[in-house]
Amino acid sequence: MSDLLWIFVGALVVNNFTLSYFLGLCPFFGVSGQLKTAFRLGLATTFVMLITAIATWALNTFVLERFPYLRLLAFIVVIASAVQFVEMAIKKLSPALFAALGIFLPLITTNCAILGLALFQTSRGYGLAEGVVFALGGGGGLTLALALMASLREDAKLSSVPQLVRGTAFSLLLAGILSMAFMGFAGLLSA
Repeated sequence: MSDLLWIFVGALVVNNFTLSYFLGLCPFFGVSGQLKTAFRLGLATTFVMLITAIATWALNTFVLERFPYLRLLAFIVVIASAVQFVEMAIKKLSPALFAALGIFLPLITTNCAILGLALFQTSRGYGLAEGVVFALGGGGGLTLALALMASLREDAKLSSVPQLVRGTAFSLLLAGILSMAFMGFAGLLSA
């Protein structure tokens, strides 16, 4: 049980996909303008990560031991299928959210954090339970990073940020500061 807790905490804060490994930066910078939209995209990505973790375990256990050269291709097919499912569900259940996410919803397919999850899970030899916990921690970490960035960007709209720093430069400064803050967790798992 404690191993599962450490896997979750590790993926959530210590080895955060976005702020430690710098994976998933496209939605991190593109969708983090509003907290509501960022949080919902984080949940959609977490759901895709969960499906990917389960499918990765099944593929590794039953199929890819015999055909390891198909691993990357199989993972990409699983991720693209899961994103299509999520996109259709969001379009049907919440057209407003579908419109707000725009191009970033189909871009979950190319989110390298999800492919990173599948590859890390495989290389670390995680079973089904560990993979699911790793996906929940990784998705939670991505959602946390998106929510923190969106909160800071919303607050910046109400502040007097110098004209020279507004826009992309300010977003990059915020991302760097957040990343340094999360690097402070680096020694947590070694204790």
